[in-house]
Amino acid sequence: MEAKSVKTENKMGTMPVNRLLISMAVPLMVSNFIQALYNVVDSVFVSRITTNEKVYDSAGKFVSAGTDAISALGLAFPIQIVIIAFGIGTSVGVSSVLSRALGEKKQKLVNDTAMQGIFLMVMSYIISLIIGIFFARMVIAGQGATGRKLEYGETYLRIICCCSLAVYMEFIFERLLQSTGRTSLSIIPQISGAVINLIMDPILIYGLFGAPKMGVAGAALATVFGQTVATIIGLYLNIKKNPDIQFKLKGFKPNFKVIKKIYEVGLPAICLQAVGSVMNFGMNAILLSLNSGAVAVFTVYYKLQSFFFMPLFGLNSSLVPIIGYNYGARHKKRMMKSYRLSLIYGFCLIFIGFLMFEIIPDKLILIFDTGDSALLDIGVPALRKIGIHYLFAWFCILTGGLFQALGNGIYSLINSLSRQLIILLPAAYILGKIGGVEMVWWSFPIAEIGSFTVTLLFFFKIKRNIIDKMEDIDSKEIVSGNC
Repeated sequence: MEAKSVKTENKMGTMPVNRLLISMAVPLMVSNFIQALYNVVDSVFVSRITTNEKVYDSAGKFVSAGTDAISALGLAFPIQIVIIAFGIGTSVGVSSVLSRALGEKKQKLVNDTAMQGIFLMVMSYIISLIIGIFFARMVIAGQGATGRKLEYGETYLRIICCCSLAVYMEFIFERLLQSTGRTSLSIIPQISGAVINLIMDPILIYGLFGAPKMGVAGAALATVFGQTVATIIGLYLNIKKNPDIQFKLKGFKPNFKVIKKIYEVGLPAICLQAVGSVMNFGMNAILLSLNSGAVAVFTVYYKLQSFFFMPLFGLNSSLVPIIGYNYGARHKKRMMKSYRLSLIYGFCLIFIGFLMFEIIPDKLILIFDTGDSALLDIGVPALRKIGIHYLFAWFCILTGGLFQALGNGIYSLINSLSRQLIILLPAAYILGKIGGVEMVWWSFPIAEIGSFTVTLLFFFKIKRNIIDKMEDIDSKEIVSGNC
C-alpha cells in the first residue's frame, strides 16, 4: 500500500529537485522572455522614427523624434501595467479556482469558472475602453508631458486602451491552457503574437510595402495585431486541444459566488502587479521635471531590465508551487533545496544583467538608436548606477516567492512596496532636488538595499517561526528505517 502511495505521488514530491526546478522553470522563463520581447520591440522601432520637425530642449539641444517617441511609450506604460495587472491577476484567480475544481472532478464548476473568467476580462476591457476614449490625454499630461511627447503618448495610449480586448483575451486563454496542465501549448500563442508584432512594427511604423507611415500609432497597432493573433490561436487551442473545458455561451449569466472566489485570489495579485504602475507614473513625473530626455532613458532601462527580470519572475513562479507542495507534504529538505537552487540560478541570471549594464551600457542604449547624443550622455552613467541594484534584487524577488508559498503573502507585498514605492520614489524626489537628474538614478540601488534588509529580516522570522519548527518527514522515514 505504501509503495503504491509513493509511486502515485505528484512529481513535485518525488522528482530530483534540480531536474524538477529546471523542468518547471524553463517553460515559464521562456514564456516571460517572449513577453519581455513584446515590451522591447515597439521601442526599438519607434526609436528610429524621423520627422522634419526640429525640436529643442530647454538647454537648446536638439531632441529627435525617436527620443520623444520612446518617452511617449514610457509615459503610456503606467496604464499598460494596470491592464497587465488586471489581466494577470484575474487569470491567476481563475486558474486557482479552475484547477481546484478540476482536481475535485467538478466539471460544471470548471466550465463555469472559465466562462466567468472570460466575462471578467470583457468587463475589464470596458474600463480600459473608457480610459482610452476620455482620459488618455489627461494621463499623459498628468506626468508633465507637453508638445510632441504629449501628442505621441496620447495617440499610443488611446489605441492600446481602446483595442485592449485582445490582450485580456490572450491572458485568459493562455492561463486556461496552463491551468489544465497544457503549459507547452500556452507558449504557442505568445510566440505567434511576438512574431506578428515583430513583422508588423516596421511595416506600420515606417510605411513599408504600400502601408501608410503611422509612426507611434503604427507601433500601437502592431502590438494589437500580435495580441489579436495570439488570442485567436489561444481560443482555437482551448476548443480543439483542451477537452477539460467546454465553453457554453447559451444560458450564460454572471455567477457572483464564483467571481468572489476568483477575486479572493486574484485581487492581491492585481495589487502586487499594479504597484509598478504607480512607480512608473511617479518616476516619469520626477524625471520630466528635471530633464525631458531622462524619461526616454528610464523607458530604455525598463525595457532592457525586462530581459533579465521577466525570466527571473518565471523562475519564481515555478518555485512557489514546488515549495508550497513540499511544505504541505513536510518534505523540508526538498523545500529548502529548491529554494537554495533557485537563488543560485537567479543570481547567475541577474549577474549577467549587472555585468552588461556596467561594461557595455552604451551598446545597450544604441539598440534604441534615436540619433540623439543626449540619450547616451544621460543613459550611460544612469545604467551603471541603476545596474548596482541587480546585486540585491534577485534575493528579494525569490525570497518573496518563498513567503508566498508559506502563506505569508503580506511579506511579499511589503517587499514589493519597499522596492518600488516606499523607498524608491521619496529617494528619487530628494536626490533630484539635491543633485539633479544625475543623482536620481542612485534611488534604485538605495531602494533595493532597503528592500534587501527588510526581506532578510522577514526571512529570519519565517525561518525561526515556520521552517525550523517543521518536522521533516524524509528524516523521520530514514530514522524509522534504521530502527
